[in-house]
Amino acid sequence: MAAKRGVDVRIVTPGIPDKKIVYSVTRSYYNALARKGVRIFEYTPGFCHCKMSVCDDIMATCGTINMDYRSLYHHFENGYVYSKNQAVMDTKHDFEKIFEDSNEVTEYYASGRGAFFKFGQMILRLVAPLL
Repeated sequence: MAAKRGVDVRIVTPGIPDKKIVYSVTRSYYNALARKGVRIFEYTPGFCHCKMSVCDDIMATCGTINMDYRSLYHHFENGYVYSKNQAVMDTKHDFEKIFEDSNEVTEYYASGRGAFFKFGQMILRLVAPLL
């Protein structure tokens, strides 16, 4: 919804997967996101597990937390929220470096894939909640 409002939304996912099925499930969401204006990048050096965000160069987050039940209540993952300090700009500069080291795949996934490919993605999404 933010991308549709004109917000610059970018997602970086691993270019080299640690788990092939999770990698495939992740990619199954690319088409819908790309069509809505989200830019998608794959980090080519490998895998970066932290979750980060920067908002208006004022506030940022960094941590291992996913916004799901398992991360919040079962694994007790955590993250930091910080604002109006140098760490926000450091996080932004880290993002810029990550984008340089990544391949943008937005255009490739914005176009429709074949019916067989889409069917495979639908099957993967059935097991996604279990991953």
